[in-house]
Amino acid sequence: MPLYNHLKELRASLGLNQQQMGALVGTSRQTISQIERGDYSPSVTLALKLAKAGGIAVEELFEYREDEG
Repeated sequence: MPLYNHLKELRASLGLNQQQMGALVGTSRQTISQIERGDYSPSVTLALKLAKAGGIAVEELFEYREDEG
């Protein structure tokens, strides 16, 4: 999947666990875990909420890379 994220690092810098981060943005701990593992691409709305919660731009949190194959 060419969408990469820095959610785990952001969450750690905020001192939040997955449950707390999910509650902050209105989603579940499981969704936060799936995003961090790269198993789930969030909606634009959720991506924006996560970035806003961390006080950063969405481009700093999520990164799209084309596969070189």
